Order: sequence, then C-alpha cells, then structure tokens
Amino acid sequence: MDKGNRRRFFLKSAGLGLLPAMLPSIPGLAQVGTAQQKVAIKPIVKFFGDGDLMEPDAYLRILNELQAKGKVGKDRYGIGGSVEDLEKEMAKLTGMEKAIFLPSGTMANQLAISLLSGDRAKVYLQDLSHIYRDEADAAQTVFSKRLVPLGMGKAFFTVEELKFAIEGLPSEEVFASGIGAVSIENPIRRADGQQVPLEEIKAISAYCREKKIPLHLDGARLFMAAAWSGNSIREYAQYFDTVYISLYKYLGASSGAILCGKESLISQVPHLMKVHGGSMYGNWTNAAMALHKLEGFEDKLKRSIRAFVEISEGINKLPDCSIQPIPGGTNIYFLQLPQGINGPIFQKEMREAHGVWMGRPDKNGRVPVTVNETLLYRSPIEVVTAIRNSVKKATNS
Repeated sequence: MDKGNRRRFFLKSAGLGLLPAMLPSIPGLAQVGTAQQKVAIKPIVKFFGDGDLMEPDAYLRILNELQAKGKVGKDRYGIGGSVEDLEKEMAKLTGMEKAIFLPSGTMANQLAISLLSGDRAKVYLQDLSHIYRDEADAAQTVFSKRLVPLGMGKAFFTVEELKFAIEGLPSEEVFASGIGAVSIENPIRRADGQQVPLEEIKAISAYCREKKIPLHLDGARLFMAAAWSGNSIREYAQYFDTVYISLYKYLGASSGAILCGKESLISQVPHLMKVHGGSMYGNWTNAAMALHKLEGFEDKLKRSIRAFVEISEGINKLPDCSIQPIPGGTNIYFLQLPQGINGPIFQKEMREAHGVWMGRPDKNGRVPVTVNETLLYRSPIEVVTAIRNSVKKATNS
C-alpha cells in the first residue's frame, strides 16, 4: 500500500469499521458480549489514535472532578483562567517566550507561516505534510503563499535538497517573489508517524538561520517524536521560530492547539484570529482538560511504550503473528496475523469478547496498531491472550 493511502486505510479500518458496534467510552466499565449475554469487563484498550479520545460522559466527569479541586478557571476571549495557565505551561515546556491557544491546528499552522513569511511568497515544506496535503490549500487561497513541496513521497527532505531548491531559484525563475519560510512536520502522519532525524533538523535550522529564513515546526504530535527519539520537547523547539502542538490528539481536549514563539510574533495572533473567525469567548473546557492531561503525560507515554514492548514480545511468540516496526517510526506499528484470517470475525471477537478495539485486518492479515495510554488499562498478558484467542476464533470459522 502506498504511503499516500495508508492514512485513509488506517482511519477507515480503525474507525468506520467500529461504528456499527460502538461501545461506552473509557475510563469506566464497558459492556461487551452477545445480545443474549452482556459481560462487564475492564476499560477498553484502543489500538488506534494517539490518546484516549473520550466520550462526553467521561469528559464531563473529569471536568467536574477538576472543578471540585479548584483546577478549572474561566477565560474571556483567551484571557485568564485555564487558558492562560496552559499557555504559560506550554511556553515553559518548549522554552519559547510566549504561547497562545488557537481553535485548530490548521489555523495555528497557517497563521504561523503567514506571520513568519510576511510579504514573501514561497514556503518550502514536505510533500506529505499536513499543511500541503490536508489544509484545503489555505496557504494559497487565504494567505497568498506558494507552497513548494520537497522530499517527494518521503517522510522528510534533507538540508541538501533544501539548499538545491533555494539556491537554484535565480536560474529557474525570472521574477523573484521572496522566500518566506520553511516548515517541517515532525513526526509525519502520512508517512506512518516517521520522524525527521534530529541531526537533519539541526542542519536545516543552521542553514535557515544563516540565510535568515524563518522555520516553523508542525509539531502536532511532537510528544510522540520526543518519546520515541529520547529528545525533549525543548530540544526540538529550540531549532524553530514557531512551534504548534495539538491539544486533542493525545492531551484529552475536545479541540484546540497551542502555538509558541517569540512574544513579538505571538502577540499579533489574537487580532488575526479575530479577522479569520477563530476568536471564541471561552476555551476553558479544552484548556483545563489539556492542562490536566499534560501533568505526568510524558511518564505515562513511557510506561505505555514499555507495556507495548511486553505485548510485542508476546505476540511475536504466537504462530504466524508478529509486530512489525516502521523504520524511524514513532507510535504506529503493523500487526501481522496469519494469512487467510477472517478479518471481520477477528475484529468483532477482539471487540466484543475481549474489549480491545483494533482496525480490521486487510486481505493479507495486516493491520496498523497504535501505541497510546489505553494500553495501560489492561495487563500485557491480557492483551496477548485476547489476540491469541481471537486469532483462533477467526481461523477456525
């Protein structure tokens, strides 16, 4: 399967395949089993997504608990309360001067590259990046930027590729429109969560600073890159002028993004949010949740990785089963099941008999699995046993 289609396959197999039999959300007990006999089991393990995307009942319960502890503060158009507390924490985490809450990652990315670029048109970025592939051509249609993709079909471009593209411009184009910025997404989801090597980031950053070209980091899933590489959030952020981090992918919020950078730049964002319809009266529900999840999150992610190592060791001992890592990857792996397995039965058995949600295996018995905090809801041996029993059920059907 080519990389351009993997993201769609992952979303389809892990999401749409589950819709007919959606269960109550975690945390809490879920009811699973046949229509004749419902069995209460432990919280659900979800082998998709970067975090535990909560349903309203769980979300509201946690907010009520936080409110009772005095940990929820109302903001007014982003001023004060939990929003301001979260912004300060994110600025500290990244080592940046200032951070600001925005309603979406797309707006964070677009306002960042617009501010960094000024009236200069060209923005260099990965061919597989979210900004280039998944933001509805906003840079072109709204901000009059010309996106120039590099590293075609790959997770990242090298500093040599960037140099070649930039230094060859005078001989390629007659009328100069100016180089506005360079953007790097890390890790990159359309490349199955592969990372951009830190050494390559350092080299690109050094070149951009030499040429006085601003550098933006689409770090929506930056916590994943940090956990799998061993490099801190601050280590990554220091090489960029602006950094965006998602609040809903793994920090529990129902929406929202944080953009960090120099105070002189971030202070311009509130006006631009208003101009583009992104200024909202209150965001405290999202900010309070993200702030709550942020506490101890890096340690929780490390424990999730250790749990997955144990799960992988168990799976690799099962007949014709294996966990296949992605070179240079982060939290996405592939589970290889026996050839000829009945995918729908395997998925249904995992979900209904064992309370483990997973995408539907393809015709070759291969299915993407994602490491996240829900792996901590059950012991590794329970998860391996669920897979073993479901494989048996799906191969004898």
